[in-house]
Amino acid sequence: MSDIAGTTADLDVTLEKHRVELTGYCYRMLGSAFEAEDAVQDTMVRAWRSFEKFEGRSSIRSWLYRIATNVCLDMLNAGNRRARPMDLTAAAPLAQAALNPRPDNTWLEPIPDARVLPTPGDPAEAAIAKESVRLAFVAALQSLPPKQRAVLILREVLAWKASEVAELIDTSVASVNSALQRARATLAERPEDDTAVSDPLDEDQQKLLERYVTAFEGYDMAALTALLAEDAIMTMPPFDLWLRGTADITGFMTTVGASCANSRLVPVNVNGTPGFAHYKPDPDNGGFAPWAIQVIEISEGRITGFHCFLDTPRWFPLFGMPLHLDD
Repeated sequence: MSDIAGTTADLDVTLEKHRVELTGYCYRMLGSAFEAEDAVQDTMVRAWRSFEKFEGRSSIRSWLYRIATNVCLDMLNAGNRRARPMDLTAAAPLAQAALNPRPDNTWLEPIPDARVLPTPGDPAEAAIAKESVRLAFVAALQSLPPKQRAVLILREVLAWKASEVAELIDTSVASVNSALQRARATLAERPEDDTAVSDPLDEDQQKLLERYVTAFEGYDMAALTALLAEDAIMTMPPFDLWLRGTADITGFMTTVGASCANSRLVPVNVNGTPGFAHYKPDPDNGGFAPWAIQVIEISEGRITGFHCFLDTPRWFPLFGMPLHLDD
């Protein structure tokens, strides 16, 4: 058995040290913030209950990843694969825009950076970690069979050796290398994610976001158009509608979305990219009511996507945001 000090408090502290990185791993596997936290909690409970059987032949970290992988694979046996609206339907022209909701378990979910990104000393490691939780990358992972998904995350994101992964999932090095090759081939067929956000944000990106806040809160469609890429994308889960292009996006915002005029945006750190908690005017109670968590994608000095997650009773508490703003 391990030589870790024997009190339950010592064990709890040891396990908790790994919670954030395990949540990041489970989030990449499952595509859901809440399922990832459930998976990690299940992992911790299983580890705590079976610690007497831990023989110390691997590190505590490797042992926890083995348990977490098995938990995630069990959860994925149900066959559900989370997606973004553009993974399911074609873009709708404004004239045909309809708000059709789909069940919660359809959608790839946002997650706060603090829940999934440990604080590494190496800036290069931090950059890789952020890139690996961006919506486009996590959506691409969901296109892989579960074991290929685990292999790719462990090998390419977490930089485990093939032999370590083989031991973790009880297979051969050759099988790990084959799974990795197939996973890479599948991802290569998907559109490339061109999100380019520096860490920290450079001066131009900070100014772009400041202009975006001013344009959005002022509902200035001319100013907003100047900030968006011509083929920018707007999504609004749980609705499967998504829009492409400045004309359809701003047209939607001034018609169906007109109630968002005079909103307030509060910065949040989400999925390794800039984001905002979006509050819109509350005519019944005064002040502002929560409306969406926005995930902003930037490339070549323009906003290429803003993804608005509208299930506020779930998202705002997760991000530590209040459910009302005063004037």
